[in-house]
Amino acid sequence: MQHDKVLILDFGSQYTQLIARRVRELNIYSEIHPFNKIPTNLDDYKAVILSGSPMSVRSEDAFHPDLNGIRGVKPLLGVCYGAQYLAHFSGGQVAESNTREYGRANLSFVQENEPFLAGSSSGSQVWMSHSDTIKKLPTNAKLLASTHDVENAAYKIEGETTFAIQFHPEVYHSTDGKQLLENFLVNIAEVKPDWTPNAFVDETVADLKAQLGNDKVVLGLSGGVDSSVAAMLLHKAIGENLYCIFVNNGLLRKDEFSSVLQQYEGMGLNVKGVDASARFLDTLAGESDPEKKRKAIGRVFIEVFDDEAAQIQDVTWLAQGTIYPDVIESVSATGGPSATIKSHHNVGGLPDFMKLNIVEPLKALFKDEVRRVGASMGMDKQLLGRHPFPGPGLAIRILGDITAEKVRILQEVDAVFINGLREWDLYDKVWQAGAILLPVNSVGVMGDERTYEKVVVLRAVESTDGMTADWVDLPYKFLQKVSNDIINKVKGVNRVVYDISSKPPATIEWE
Repeated sequence: MQHDKVLILDFGSQYTQLIARRVRELNIYSEIHPFNKIPTNLDDYKAVILSGSPMSVRSEDAFHPDLNGIRGVKPLLGVCYGAQYLAHFSGGQVAESNTREYGRANLSFVQENEPFLAGSSSGSQVWMSHSDTIKKLPTNAKLLASTHDVENAAYKIEGETTFAIQFHPEVYHSTDGKQLLENFLVNIAEVKPDWTPNAFVDETVADLKAQLGNDKVVLGLSGGVDSSVAAMLLHKAIGENLYCIFVNNGLLRKDEFSSVLQQYEGMGLNVKGVDASARFLDTLAGESDPEKKRKAIGRVFIEVFDDEAAQIQDVTWLAQGTIYPDVIESVSATGGPSATIKSHHNVGGLPDFMKLNIVEPLKALFKDEVRRVGASMGMDKQLLGRHPFPGPGLAIRILGDITAEKVRILQEVDAVFINGLREWDLYDKVWQAGAILLPVNSVGVMGDERTYEKVVVLRAVESTDGMTADWVDLPYKFLQKVSNDIINKVKGVNRVVYDISSKPPATIEWE
């Protein structure tokens, strides 16, 4: 890769991936590495950012990496824990705060004529999330900014290109956060902002050609954005040597198997449809644990691909549409100390019996970046604008065990909801929407008769990359219409509720 790169050292913050995404919005490539696995070749990186952390620097178990080769050598920015780390281990003092600061705050002092804070001023909103505070700045430090409750909100080390901030510029609610990162990376560290979708396509296609040569690749298509963009990149690289398989796992949306196959007809891809719905449903029978359901689905996907790949002579690679958030949430920020949220069906490698190598052309991209890459290749806007849909499908939207009847109910409910969003011109205003079938029944009355039927939850969120999300304030009249349609048209449901939880603290999916 012929681009300047930024190294982000992960101390376990759930915001670390947002730092990477914010940096990439500046057309700068960034990589997340665990604090205890610092790359050996630091010459590859133009600047370094230290992330936040749930840990306290005052703890006996505080994360304490060796920054030799970085501190005073590379432009360095410490964020939250990173700022406290630089203070605590360099002559400053960090103590438990009497006033813990979480959420929005405003700068009350900003050092004038400071390039690092260009664009910020007294009153600028920032996002705080910490319980410790910096009581004394480190040796040779100069105060740059304060809030009402946090005196040492930003500082720099004289004689070094080292800066530190107590707040989180990567979070949307820090209104000047993107500008601050640009100040540091572009204006101070002189990182070139030239990592664009077009550049990614050209470099990835070249890399794939070099990696794959004349080898044959089998790819599992889902009908979604990720696998479709991965397919187009591979198609550009190896053409007819790409064999695409679209599997009906019995957990797709209503009529999705046939509609998705039609969708790919005009894209020049070699696609085979495989109906393995009975195989998946048999495997899931009686299983209620969400992690076990995910892993069972992943296992059967692998088995189906293995069966299909065996019918293709000399196939040597399995391609997957894995993206960065999949990896982050499954393996804790590429192996760092972040808490694992959930596993993903297409992350974690292949079993020994499957003699295929894995190729994942999108594993370094966030969802919004995948869409931009697809658009740069001229892909259909409707396909690129499609809502994300979980790899395990409706299995993780049916809480509890899976049966064919439950799948039927949820497919019907989901169709009413999604079609309603389209009819009311709301679909493109929502990042992701779907329905969840709860493992409870509720009492109802229909036609003067008592009913005891299922409860479904409608979920619609707005987001950019899925790492954080807020619920969408859908019109009451729309919700009323959809609720009535679901109860009247879907046999087995007598109650509809709407989920108004944000991520965090909830996740987008319920399992």
